[in-house]
Amino acid sequence: MCPFDQPLLGQPSIPSLAKDTTEEHPWPVSKVSHVYSDAISKWPSLWLEGEIAEINTRRFGSAYITLTDSDTSVNISISITAFGPLAMQAKELNQGDHIIVHGNANIYSKQTSLSFRADKIIQKKDPQASLKDKINRLRQQLEEEGLFDESRKIALPRFPQCIGIVCAKGSRAESDIVNNASLRWPTIRFKIEDAHVQGAQCAATVIQGIQTLDADPDVDVIIVARGGGSFEDLIHYSDEDVIRAIAACETPIVSAIGHEDDWPIADRAVDLRCSTPTDAAKRVVPDIKDESELVDNLYNKLMRYLGELWRHESTLIAGYVNRPSLISPTQLLENPRRMIEDYSQRLSVVMYRLLDDNQNQCDRLQSNLRVLSPQSVLNRGYSIVMDKSGHSVAEAESLTVDDPITILLRHGRITATVTDIHDHNV
Repeated sequence: MCPFDQPLLGQPSIPSLAKDTTEEHPWPVSKVSHVYSDAISKWPSLWLEGEIAEINTRRFGSAYITLTDSDTSVNISISITAFGPLAMQAKELNQGDHIIVHGNANIYSKQTSLSFRADKIIQKKDPQASLKDKINRLRQQLEEEGLFDESRKIALPRFPQCIGIVCAKGSRAESDIVNNASLRWPTIRFKIEDAHVQGAQCAATVIQGIQTLDADPDVDVIIVARGGGSFEDLIHYSDEDVIRAIAACETPIVSAIGHEDDWPIADRAVDLRCSTPTDAAKRVVPDIKDESELVDNLYNKLMRYLGELWRHESTLIAGYVNRPSLISPTQLLENPRRMIEDYSQRLSVVMYRLLDDNQNQCDRLQSNLRVLSPQSVLNRGYSIVMDKSGHSVAEAESLTVDDPITILLRHGRITATVTDIHDHNV
């Protein structure tokens, strides 16, 4: 008999078969786990093939691998466990490696979780089949096209009025963004586009959500959100069409996919990458408490500055009021008035001296003119003879007989004709 079938003291017996269980006589969890484990242990061993989506070999003597199909549209995985020497061998494996595993299905009874316990692992050396390699090649191609350049990044608005969210409807990611953003900025509004965040429809619905919100003029910033997940869960956020839709978005766009170890390519193309939806809410909207504190600090600084300015100006005014020049303004004019009077007296003296000197000089020049004037000669009894052209005659030989001449006297003139000429001095 199974140890779980032994009844506790005073308790009814546990049914041996599942068909015998009733509402009054159910199986305990331990019984169910034992039955499942016993049934699965009879399954045959098998070989399976897949690609490593995640691998954890940090614990000594054990390795935990998530294996998925290379076809990303299938989105199905299985947990592989390996222990002892096989776990040491698994340390050489990496995410994205293509492997073939032999082993058996296994139940971990404490959590009744199904896994595949490996007893042999073979790595397939086919780099073209590696999903991680494919993603790396796509990442390199898009980087060469310039889709990740910093020059393409759009700055987020400091005070957005409306946030667009592309996420699973009613998800934890949605509530984290809405709740945290509303707490930080109560007037913020949201427009939410429902999208599949994993599986075959993920890429198409995420692209549709981005394009719809980008075309909405009310949306100031877009957040593409998901609450984390395994490598395979996030594979569609490395889809080329999703990346190009993000790069073509004219509205600032933020990723909040919540995966720290291996970023999807979408995180490279967005304008801002955030680690989680909560982190996105904190970085997209300001905190009203911080902004209020900033305003209060600036107001206090302004009031202190105005107070200091008022005290400084009051001190200056008080100093001006007590100055003698302001008490008796006419004192300001006393020195300039004295200077003007002094300069005026000096100017008068100089001007009179100049006038006297000029007058004396004029008198001397006038006397000289009188002495040299022809009229002075006439006044002494002499006369001046002029020919018919009006020129004075200095030599007798310049005239001929019968030439008309004019004789100037002290008073009046005489017109005469030459009758005789002597060329010697009388």
